[in-house]
Amino acid sequence: MQVLPKSAVAALLVNTTIWGLSWTATRALEGMGLHPVWTTAAIFGLCTLLLVALRYRDLPQLWRHPALLWVGLATGLTNSTFNVAVAYGDVVRVILLFYLMPVWTVILARLVLHEAITPRSLTRVALGLSGAFIVLYQPRLGLPLPQSLPDWMAVAAGLLFAITNVLLRRLQGLSDSARAVAMLAGSGLLAGVLGVMLALAGAIAWPLHVPATAWPLVGVWALLFLVSNLCLQYGVARLPATITSVIMLAEILVASLSAWWFGAAELRPQDLIGGILIIAAPWLVRDSRPVAQSA
Repeated sequence: MQVLPKSAVAALLVNTTIWGLSWTATRALEGMGLHPVWTTAAIFGLCTLLLVALRYRDLPQLWRHPALLWVGLATGLTNSTFNVAVAYGDVVRVILLFYLMPVWTVILARLVLHEAITPRSLTRVALGLSGAFIVLYQPRLGLPLPQSLPDWMAVAAGLLFAITNVLLRRLQGLSDSARAVAMLAGSGLLAGVLGVMLALAGAIAWPLHVPATAWPLVGVWALLFLVSNLCLQYGVARLPATITSVIMLAEILVASLSAWWFGAAELRPQDLIGGILIIAAPWLVRDSRPVAQSA
């Protein structure tokens, strides 16, 4: 029977919990006049500065291993694409289409990492996606097929995030902090570039009149996302990519429960049923071989 490293699973659940609650920060900062793209640039830019200050000795790995640049690019495109899709599209559709990510991960893990596509791995993905569809299902949405530019951006963001996870798994021999710097810097830089482009085009406002009370919230979430990213590095390096992608579906459950807790949504029976499937998927279907753990 497969034994999943509990510390790696716990680290990924911390990551998904923070991301599942992040909508509260995005909504609060948007109410203060900070567009989600600028929020992404500010939070991840500050995350990068904090991590560089703490782990500057790992910086030489960035130019010794050019593959980290691809990690930064993939992550930056993921976050920027997803946030723009959320800002301009139907939030539920965007999340649902983004979380086709486990399907892409199974394919990429086979092509890049040579992880076998087994009936068990496909069953895990099917259970996790079924739980996601149950939680996110709304009759008015119809089938989860892309119908608009934000929808296609959500699909692209899910594919990019799958690429990110596979690359992180492939670079598991590098330090967690080096991989984290690449991800955080890529997110901050690309979101900043996107913000400038959209502002020049008149699509969003420049962040010139944001109240001072917004910036402490940015700082708090920069710290939370730093913890989140380091947890992601730890978990991804120690679990097969296909299992990682299914565990990360727990973000949907956290987002749904937190929306109910803060009065932004109702808790429905389907949320509990889908949530159970999401959480149980990695544990219900196990391989006959142990998971190799990295040092």
